[in-house]
Amino acid sequence: MRFFKRYFITGLLIWLPLVTTIWVLTMLARTLDSLVPSFLSPEALFGVAIPGFELALVLGIILLTGLFFANFIGRAILSRWEALLGRIPLVRSIYNSVKQVGDTVFSPNGQAFRQAILVQYPHQGSWTIGFLTGAPCLEIADLLAGDHISVYVPTTPNPTSGFFLMMPRADVQVLDMSVDTALKYIISMGVVVPPPSISHHSRSHS
Repeated sequence: MRFFKRYFITGLLIWLPLVTTIWVLTMLARTLDSLVPSFLSPEALFGVAIPGFELALVLGIILLTGLFFANFIGRAILSRWEALLGRIPLVRSIYNSVKQVGDTVFSPNGQAFRQAILVQYPHQGSWTIGFLTGAPCLEIADLLAGDHISVYVPTTPNPTSGFFLMMPRADVQVLDMSVDTALKYIISMGVVVPPPSISHHSRSHS
């Protein structure tokens, strides 16, 4: 029984990340495929099924859209399109919220998920890893005493859900580990321990 348990767990640890990765990529591919209307399917265009055609078509459209709207004419058209959407009450609130989140997360100059930090949560003496996302808005900052920052504390093993906190900057400790390393540490529930950083080595030897 011990022999079976040992090698079964070994095999499970090999297959689990591989199967999970394939499952996530498959779900993503199916989601992108579903965006393609039926009249643009390979069966409608060529009369034969072509595996991966819809996925390649969606990725190509996204790339071409980025190329087009990166120039002056494209930005002007996009500005007018956003102004039009801004006149529709319900659409305006949804579109602007999603756009602001996307601009913050994917902007190379943004602060979202750019720094891993150590915070006390959910109570004093209990520590967890969070991510610096920015600073509180002026209305809230005026009501808070001292310098505060906005923090996202993810749950484990699913970091896509979590908690948004505004904490005093003095109560936060900045970590040397990268965001990717911190995410791996969180997803693994602390099992995958990140290697010591260079600065940590220097402090240990000093």
